[in-house]
Amino acid sequence: MAHQSELIAEDILEYLKSQEEKSMLRFITCGSVDDGKSTLIGRLLWDSKLVFEDQLAALEVDSKRVGTQGDEIDYALLLDGLQAEREQGITIDVAYRFFSTDKRKFIVADTPGHEQYTRNMVTGASTADVAIILIDARKGVLVQTRRHSYLASLVGIRKVVVAINKMDLVDYAEERFLSIKDDYETFAKPLGFDEITCIPISALKGDNIIAPSAQTDWYHGPTLMAFLETVKVDNMAAASPFRMPVQWVNRPDLDFRGFCGTVASGKICPGDEVTVTSSGQKSRIARIVTMDGDLEEAVAGQAVTLTLSDEIDVSRGDLLCDPLNRPAHADQFEAHLVWMHEEAMLPGRSYLLKSGATTVPAQVSDLKYKVNVNTLEHVASKTLGLNEIGVCNLSLGKAISFDPYQENRATGNFILIDRMTNVTVGAGMIDFALRRATNIHWQALDVDKGSRSAMKNQKPCVLWFTGLSGSGKSTIANLVEKRLLSLGKHTYLLDGDNVRHGLNRDLGFTDADRVENIRRVSETAKLMVDAGMIVLTSFISPFKSERDMAREMLGEGEFCEVYVSTSLETCEARDSKGLYKKARAGQLQNFTGIDSAYEVPENPEITVDTGESQAEELAEAIVRMVLGDDPVFDVPDGTER
Repeated sequence: MAHQSELIAEDILEYLKSQEEKSMLRFITCGSVDDGKSTLIGRLLWDSKLVFEDQLAALEVDSKRVGTQGDEIDYALLLDGLQAEREQGITIDVAYRFFSTDKRKFIVADTPGHEQYTRNMVTGASTADVAIILIDARKGVLVQTRRHSYLASLVGIRKVVVAINKMDLVDYAEERFLSIKDDYETFAKPLGFDEITCIPISALKGDNIIAPSAQTDWYHGPTLMAFLETVKVDNMAAASPFRMPVQWVNRPDLDFRGFCGTVASGKICPGDEVTVTSSGQKSRIARIVTMDGDLEEAVAGQAVTLTLSDEIDVSRGDLLCDPLNRPAHADQFEAHLVWMHEEAMLPGRSYLLKSGATTVPAQVSDLKYKVNVNTLEHVASKTLGLNEIGVCNLSLGKAISFDPYQENRATGNFILIDRMTNVTVGAGMIDFALRRATNIHWQALDVDKGSRSAMKNQKPCVLWFTGLSGSGKSTIANLVEKRLLSLGKHTYLLDGDNVRHGLNRDLGFTDADRVENIRRVSETAKLMVDAGMIVLTSFISPFKSERDMAREMLGEGEFCEVYVSTSLETCEARDSKGLYKKARAGQLQNFTGIDSAYEVPENPEITVDTGESQAEELAEAIVRMVLGDDPVFDVPDGTER
């Protein structure tokens, strides 16, 4: 590896000091597959003489073994380190590389071009200042070019280099370069980039990478490296108001209580006033503690421990902020959402939302539209599929503090997590708090659930019957209600077929509509429990996440899941409505058990099987459970706790 400065040999301390004072630029390479992203970064490292001798030896061997350039060096192998990447000649994961020149330090993220790995591209772009969008000069602007450009704009990147690559394969034609340049600028005009710089390059041949190319004497703009070394990037985090999410409360002894976290934006000094956004409590900074001693100032990006001059309530997940410039604090907001999972996003389904150190339950309450990345038009839709982008309203189980993403990337982003698998399924950028989230509050009422249930002399609850069509849910639920009514209890039965005649008449049987069907029923059942009623629901309710959502809406001991486990074979043999026959014939789509999944309950309070016991016996056992003082009760064969 060549020395980049004589100071390395002459005065290493002075060299290290000069390195510390250099500015840092984070950038990504993106675009469609095979446009040459990895080759470009490899060439940058190569021509900058930033490849160590052992890397060079390994690269020469790998180029002959798995390279795509014959006997020539395959620069892409400097970035594509996964075995699958080398075998297929594509980038799958995000590859980060650090390098430095005399003028600036760089961290580059080489992101994948395949559509199925769009989520990886979002990860790489989330911290970048500049995006290099590569375009194959032979192919022009493609779908992934548009998708990645839109995502770059969405995550807040404002400066873009359009590197029109493989110019050597079109004989370095100026007309081809200008045509692609015009096409891209026309497409990107609505995206709001501050600066678009188009450069004709050949990553393989090295044209216009480090030095100007004689092959493009018609081009008079900067080389790629010259642009990267001189581009001015606004440090929004430093200029934004002070924000620090509390990641940990450090309490080693009675004399010290510090709040640990990374300063997300702005700066803070001892004596400055801060506010806890969730409670509005104020205090002043007493100390800024680090492993290397106390600081006189902490700025964006620094991990510190703050101590306060007053004993106020601050917990993990709270946000400390500038009291004169506080963020929004709400439980509903609009956001752009990038869906990152094979299983579609379903409005009404319960997810976990993680923002900073805060994790809360959340639902997509309304998908307003999804974005066609080719035309940027808004398309009506009920769901989002893998790699699709939409604008939606989210409703949270608890208010959180945030800034609009365009004002503060650090406090305006979030991810959605599947509650069953703990897999990240979506990434979002908050646009603004919904107005109704700040002017709608719970109204205090003098008559509460306890008063209503005492008047009825019963404990309100929900008996949630779930199982396949034809399992006997409605039959048992009807018998249970008759028996409870005969004992003077106040009940109501919400039946799957009946509610679709009124409350849910606008819903079909897609996964999205099934989720919304159960969400509405759950909210209705919750209101009835608040009225002191014993509520029975009879729904297939095939998805575990929605049954769990219904459970979480109610208080402890108010939800009883009754799994009617009658087998598919028995249910299909009954087929009283002829639905299974139609489903088998392809005349009925999305029918549970045939072409739509049923997720079996894992820990229901009670399991019954009408294929083994009479419905009357099972209903009587359930009634004894509901009214008995002892939760453990005797039941006939075929029923178990």
